[in-house]
Amino acid sequence: MLCGYEFIRSSSSSIYLDVYGKDKLPYAMLGGATFTIIFLYIYGWLITLIGARRTLLVTSLFSSVVIVFIYFAVKSGISISAWFLYSFREAYVVIIIEQYWSLINSTLREDQAKKFNGPITGVGSIGAIIGGFTVGFAAQKIHTEPLLLLTALSLLPAALCSELAYRFGGEPAPSTEEKGRKSLAISLFKDSSYLRRIALLIFLTQIISTVLDLRFSGLVQDFLPIKDERTAYLGMFYGRLNLIAGILQFVVTPILLYFVSFRFIHPSIPIIHVATAVILFIKPNLFTGGLAYLVFKAFDYSIFRASKEIFYMPLSFDSRYRAKEVIDAFGYRASKGISAGLTSFATMISGFFGYMVSGGAYPITAAIGAVIWLLTVTGLVKQHDRILKQY
Repeated sequence: MLCGYEFIRSSSSSIYLDVYGKDKLPYAMLGGATFTIIFLYIYGWLITLIGARRTLLVTSLFSSVVIVFIYFAVKSGISISAWFLYSFREAYVVIIIEQYWSLINSTLREDQAKKFNGPITGVGSIGAIIGGFTVGFAAQKIHTEPLLLLTALSLLPAALCSELAYRFGGEPAPSTEEKGRKSLAISLFKDSSYLRRIALLIFLTQIISTVLDLRFSGLVQDFLPIKDERTAYLGMFYGRLNLIAGILQFVVTPILLYFVSFRFIHPSIPIIHVATAVILFIKPNLFTGGLAYLVFKAFDYSIFRASKEIFYMPLSFDSRYRAKEVIDAFGYRASKGISAGLTSFATMISGFFGYMVSGGAYPITAAIGAVIWLLTVTGLVKQHDRILKQY
């Protein structure tokens, strides 16, 4: 799954920049939020109708077919297909990945998760590393568009593996009162301040991710105007990113989760992001832009992901399968779309403010978001500890 995602991530970014340019990138991120809403509605209906196992199979195969259709549209020179490609890529990956984690969170105990969540994300990163470096070496030889077909192909063995995982691990079932629910359990957020806090946490992290992504993408276009050369650079960048994330996942994350308290792990992450955002603001260039984005993503894929998933483990089926999708799929993409839209609006009215709005506002926003993240996660950790004491 993640190997294939690296093919579509680098190629879709490069194709979109080639067709629309960096200034219109926020519109693609808004499209990603829209596609995610549609996907989530279908997901909520499917999981009630055919269950969690078949829903994962259907969404995987459907995504593969859609990507093939978009490939032919891109090859035909249909401009809007570049927008569809970027937007669909934003949606399908989170919907499928969060279904994997719903199964994992329903299968492992919390003490097991502290040992295995890091290596689980690490195994995923092996695929991402292979995918990223493959793009780096192959993009200028086979060109950008054929990489999309490799993404579509990769979803087939991924679907087979997820099917086998359900057969070996069993399919979690909702409680009697949860059966037949067709919504995504939005009412749970009204009753649970814990879920609302997790949602706010994700919203803040993705605001930071978005502004760092926009700044980095803009710098990439400025320094690398040729499409295939840009795709190759992005492939190598994401390959290195996933290599660093893999080291964090296999080595650092299990040690931290086993030996260090949550109350120290979670607050330390936003503090690091404040530092990289300040560096980017002081000295903006491709290196510092890449550094800030790489550090965020490497931590997001490893320490943050592994420790964040533990927040869901004491919760009900609906919280793990329905509310989680709202938070970790819609929350990821909606916050990204909202922050991208606000950034686009700020750019349009920037006038003579120049760099401060078009460039400097990105790291400033990231730093402010990280400070609020620090305050939010501190309270969330305390609430998690209180929930555990009730068991």
